[in-house]
Amino acid sequence: MAVSGIITVMERAARKAGTKLRRDFGEIEHLQVSQKGPADFVSKADQAAERTLYDELTHARPGWGFKMEEAGEIEGDPGKPRFIIDPLDGTSNFLHAIPHFAISIAVQEPKPGGGWGDVTAALVYQPVTDESYWAERGRGAWLHDRRLRVASRRHLNECLIATGIPYMGHGNMAQWSRIFGAVAPEVAGIRRFGAASLDLAWVAAGRYDGFWESDLQVWDVAAGMLLVREAGGFVSDFRGGDRAIDRSEFIAGSAAVHSKLQKLVAGALRNA
Repeated sequence: MAVSGIITVMERAARKAGTKLRRDFGEIEHLQVSQKGPADFVSKADQAAERTLYDELTHARPGWGFKMEEAGEIEGDPGKPRFIIDPLDGTSNFLHAIPHFAISIAVQEPKPGGGWGDVTAALVYQPVTDESYWAERGRGAWLHDRRLRVASRRHLNECLIATGIPYMGHGNMAQWSRIFGAVAPEVAGIRRFGAASLDLAWVAAGRYDGFWESDLQVWDVAAGMLLVREAGGFVSDFRGGDRAIDRSEFIAGSAAVHSKLQKLVAGALRNA
């Protein structure tokens, strides 16, 4: 599959920002860190990566808008797409010298009557492993030049499921505990690695069989959701509907695993 111009642009920007992240990761003890909320930190490396992405993407696609974790929303020309960016997904891992973090970039198209519509291109780049996951609507999901497919396992007792765990000031621990109590006895294992963009990329790659999490922001999931769908998987809210971003509820997996996982999640919440 030939790589399109927009994927080339996104990957070039991600690799430039990733080079700086790798350098700072190697000197983690010297990073200057500022606190922006309870257990929620942003590093100078995070801000520098976002600036690099903004500069590179603006140069390549002038007039496009941005929605970014740190800088917020920057409006572009009416009728042009926008980039949705998380410059460092897995900040806590990064700050604790855990080599599991990613850069996430998605392209979202404008609606003719205003507002924002579908995500049509996505890239999740892991600087430490140099893995570049990308997808375009209708062209499949890829890891470099290898086509990705969601896992073929159908039985939950064979499945490895990813999640995120609520922490201080973020998420609903009571709800998560109910869901965990319903899912854990049915599956082969549950993992919490701390970077939702990579969790979804790994679902697309078949490393994880399924995923659930809530209280995520659009920049955490925009790219990963397209990766899963283009790899043949499904993403929904906890009710099985298409309002995952609106509700900030996410279940992902192959058709078989998504269906079974969604029923467990819905049952846990219904019986609360």
